[in-house]
Amino acid sequence: MKLRKLLVLIIGLIATFALVAAACGNDDDGDATPDTAGQADAGDTVDTGDTGDTGDDGGQQAAAQEAPAGSVSGSVTISGSSTVEPISVRVAELFEDVQPDVSVTVDGPGTGDGFKLFCEGETDISDASRQIKSSEAEVCAENGIEFVELRVAIDGIAVMSGEGNPVECVTFNDIYGLVGPESTGFGSWSDAGSLGLATSDLPDVDLDIYGPGEESGTFDSFIEIVLEDIADERGQDAITRPDYNANADDNVIIQGIQSSDTSFGWVGFAFAAHASGVKLLDVDGGGGCVSANADTIASGEYPVSRSLYIYVNKAKADANPALVAYVDYYMSDDGLGTAVSEVGYVNLTDDAKGATRANWAGR
Repeated sequence: MKLRKLLVLIIGLIATFALVAAACGNDDDGDATPDTAGQADAGDTVDTGDTGDTGDDGGQQAAAQEAPAGSVSGSVTISGSSTVEPISVRVAELFEDVQPDVSVTVDGPGTGDGFKLFCEGETDISDASRQIKSSEAEVCAENGIEFVELRVAIDGIAVMSGEGNPVECVTFNDIYGLVGPESTGFGSWSDAGSLGLATSDLPDVDLDIYGPGEESGTFDSFIEIVLEDIADERGQDAITRPDYNANADDNVIIQGIQSSDTSFGWVGFAFAAHASGVKLLDVDGGGGCVSANADTIASGEYPVSRSLYIYVNKAKADANPALVAYVDYYMSDDGLGTAVSEVGYVNLTDDAKGATRANWAGR
């Protein structure tokens, strides 16, 4: 009997041990299944601000960067070129549909004035109708402002007159004779011929000039493209004559040109393309007279064409998800495609868009 009781006890202990071991095994499986910490880690690996890949997928690549709709709040401050301003405003309008809690303010006092604010750290983005000058970049560096340059569109500078002017085409020499540094005081189109340059047979009619002022990127680009080489050859400073009606607002410039049948002026093509009461002049940069239109500007055939840019403060982007989300959207097909087209500028080629997106992704 004692032996029988001992066997029963041993069997009971073995059964109990087996049950405990099975229970422990089930507990280990249970802990592994609902591992919420592991799930959170997997989600954190989706870094929408760093693509790394600079392949050929263009718009798809940029779209993958964008933050989920309605997930970002904050503000973005932009200043600079009045030429680029309509693009940044349109991007902001489209962006608002995706991220309604982000406030984007855009101002257009001119490229030069915009860089002054940007290099003092007062703005997040600087719109520019030319590349930053070395002197401006030095100020940024002195103030610890690092930036990324993003080319966003192409624009031509429209050369215009009033509707009553018989002139159809002007050469670079003509333009230099009308508004260059040696033409101060000239009151007639025909006066351009008095400088000894090979100019066209310009009429003896009143010359009223309207154009951007020194704060404008359009002013700088116009000098660089049209006047600089001729001025250098003649030992002159590359600058315009000082005695003309200068204004930072392209619409005001157009109104001035409209006010005189034989006026002369220049603004960004997007502002001039649909303006009434003005005459767009063909321009001969050495290869014959070329009309300003989207095709000739995109191809580079029109001789007074230039690229448009935005500059983004890197440190502010690191600290401001709203700024990153806005620029991500700017880099999308909605920004570099739809917005640019809707405000009348010329889209970059696919390769150029890819290069811009790569610059942003690689910041």
